[in-house]
Amino acid sequence: MKLFDVYPLNPIEISKASGLKVWDKQGTEYLDLYGGHAVISIGHTHPHYVRKISDQLKEVAFYSNSIENPLQQRLAALLGKQSDKEDYTLFLCSTGAEANENALKLASFYNKRSKVIAFSGAFHGRTSLAVACTDNPKIISAVNRHDVEFLPFNDLAALEEAFLREGDQISSVIVESIQGVGGIKIASKAFLSRIRELCTQHDAVFIADEVQCGYGRTGDFYAQDWSGQRADIYTMAKGMGNGFPVAGISIAPKFEAWHGMLGTTFGGSHLACAAAIAVLEVMDQENLLKNAADMGRYLLSELKQIEGIVEVRGRGLMIGIELPAEMKDVRNQLLFEDHIFTGVASPNVIRLLPSLTFSAAEADRFLECLTNRLKAYPMAETAIKNNVI
Repeated sequence: MKLFDVYPLNPIEISKASGLKVWDKQGTEYLDLYGGHAVISIGHTHPHYVRKISDQLKEVAFYSNSIENPLQQRLAALLGKQSDKEDYTLFLCSTGAEANENALKLASFYNKRSKVIAFSGAFHGRTSLAVACTDNPKIISAVNRHDVEFLPFNDLAALEEAFLREGDQISSVIVESIQGVGGIKIASKAFLSRIRELCTQHDAVFIADEVQCGYGRTGDFYAQDWSGQRADIYTMAKGMGNGFPVAGISIAPKFEAWHGMLGTTFGGSHLACAAAIAVLEVMDQENLLKNAADMGRYLLSELKQIEGIVEVRGRGLMIGIELPAEMKDVRNQLLFEDHIFTGVASPNVIRLLPSLTFSAAEADRFLECLTNRLKAYPMAETAIKNNVI
């Protein structure tokens, strides 16, 4: 049997990892500024994380949600405290798509409606309803058709018109406070606040998709927090388990649960909870939210001084670097020549999603390599200075 060929692969086999460094099987060292799609939140193989998982594995790795699991209560308590949502409740699952699917379903249970508002550039997952809310027709099949309307991102007038037209039919609004796959596009405070106001007025549910932009990445626990408003449901996954599959939804007090309403086989297992607890403990002990905010400010400031960059976007350690179209190969040059992993959104937007433990020395190494790469494109630099691009 062969693998179903759906992933474009780089010819690199990682055999070892520690902190923000990974090594391939030949022993070549790489700086990892992508963390496997923002998954590595506290650094590869963090000692506390490894110890907590190892100790739990010796006791019990898994049993179903048909029995009491005190680790789930411990995780909920830590998450409530660190996210400042102690009055919310927690449902645990395994993936970001599963989190968004359950959030959208819970919203529909709440107000008995089916219509969902999503936005251009959105990515919410690949399960049936989550992918229907994703702005990529290529990955939506015929069975994924749901009552979803896409509005322009950050467009207040379009949002208000949609609610004026059929506010009593809208079940939920789902939004990434910073779009990842969409190119590191930031939702304005005014936009997020208006979503909150309109959802409240029409009894619709405000779902903040924090799968990539949340869990401390921006310096706030949830990226949506910067608006000063609270969402009804926060979905989370990637950074929650530092590589172990853990996801969940944080649910406002107005939602009432009933037995069988939501369910999952693997979500909230003993091992998953041990991983997630370790992540929160490290985030607290090492003050990683502050580090993410501080290092993000430093990196953004330095990037904005580099000639050859069209635009720098982001907050904290979720940063997009838009380059001229002819510089689309810079990411591969950074990977294969400078040995630095980064992400991409469209061919010419480099995405940085490093561990929240990211240091100034690691930032400086990246900045030096990127600057040197851009110097190899003198025509592009001249064009930018002359406002041609």
